[in-house]
Amino acid sequence: MMGMTPFTYGQDPTIIKLNELQRLIAEDNGTVKVINFWATWCAPCIKELPYLEKIHKENSNVEVLLISLDLDLDSDPEKVYKFVERKGLTSKVFLLNEKDPNKWINSIDKNWSGALPATLIINSKTGKRKFIEQQLKEGELETLIDQVH
Repeated sequence: MMGMTPFTYGQDPTIIKLNELQRLIAEDNGTVKVINFWATWCAPCIKELPYLEKIHKENSNVEVLLISLDLDLDSDPEKVYKFVERKGLTSKVFLLNEKDPNKWINSIDKNWSGALPATLIINSKTGKRKFIEQQLKEGELETLIDQVH
């Protein structure tokens, strides 16, 4: 068919800059946002993706945003597009187009060393937030989401 994207799941990852990411984080859309920082080369990131996808599919009050940091090391987004398609990811995927994470990681969370994976959980109504800089284990995400309610 003409005009069809190559993404079977209708997923078209968007390349964004830091100011757009900050707008996504700050926006009050009445949900709990789970903002996960990951990369295709990060094995622990890939291990926790199923937990993020599960939350996205099972909980309509939770918005999952997957922020890929792949462009920092490789300016070609093709690898991420292929990865998203192969894994059939349904959460929203963004590619952050910013070099030198040391310059901007503090604006996401002052406790972030820059290690991946990292997950920011925010109640967009109240602004209550949790930040975790390690691989999530099964069930851990649900507990963290409860803590920001």
